Amino acid sequence: MSKILVIAEHLDGKLNPSTARAVSAAAAVKPEAIDVLVLSDKVDAIAAEAAKLQGVSRVLTVARAENAHPLAAVLAPQIAKAAAGYSHVFAPSTTFGKDLAPRVAALLGVAQVSDVMSVEGSHTFKRPIYAGNAIITVEADAAHAVVATIRTASWAAASSGSNGAPVEALSVDAVLPTHTRFVELKQGKSDRPDLQSASKVVSGGRGVGSKENFEIIYTFADKIGAAVGASRAAVDAGYVPNELQVGQTGKIIAPELYIAIGISGAIQHLTGIKDAGTIVAINKDGEAPIFEVADIGLVGDLFKLIPELEQAIG
Repeated sequence: MSKILVIAEHLDGKLNPSTARAVSAAAAVKPEAIDVLVLSDKVDAIAAEAAKLQGVSRVLTVARAENAHPLAAVLAPQIAKAAAGYSHVFAPSTTFGKDLAPRVAALLGVAQVSDVMSVEGSHTFKRPIYAGNAIITVEADAAHAVVATIRTASWAAASSGSNGAPVEALSVDAVLPTHTRFVELKQGKSDRPDLQSASKVVSGGRGVGSKENFEIIYTFADKIGAAVGASRAAVDAGYVPNELQVGQTGKIIAPELYIAIGISGAIQHLTGIKDAGTIVAINKDGEAPIFEVADIGLVGDLFKLIPELEQAIG
């Protein structure tokens, strides 16, 4: 039987929603057990959150001062040791997971499976390739542990609050590297909803025209309680910081509602929103590729249409 170890992603003492999505992917394998591994200097609050996730059998904790910051070089040796006896090791396909999982796979001497979007069997998975233009089925060697990153946009989060998994401290004998050290974390601060977990997202593209004009996107997003995103073209033009970029080289998201304003719809951008519920496109070019995937399309000047929409919303 399969036994899965899910690596918890967390920041500032709080569990990242991506962990609950990785647990959902683990449940799809129908394993004998799903254990969540929390590595931190202060594990209690994070472990308590993880223990509430539906489907989790146990929460294992490794509390060390060296784990105060999520450095892949430091965490990977500990995870490789903790993975003994597990058939699978799952991590979310976020910046955290993409940095960490390849190191774990290398230490275990296996090939990593990336961006798992569906589970076809205990060792068979589907994942996107060619910027999402094609989906392939990959089969991992059943004789070795499977190390995989989970495409979080393709999975609903495991429900929280209905479970009470036991929390156990784990001791791992791993030699940690000394050549890597934490310097500082720089991240954007915003009172708006988080882009990767928001149910509604409003994104602007090159068609917005300038950094100053992008204020219309922020205002509209605030009006409907949405997170703000952007196309790569808007980021490259300097309209917004790169943490707002949605697409193949940005954030992969799956909101219930996605509103693309002034975005033509390059395939790299569409890759980032393919799992969105309802897609609304506003563009003055009626032939823009974005309209091929949009559920609702408005052709016209965004500077006229957005104020009209705001007025209609009230």
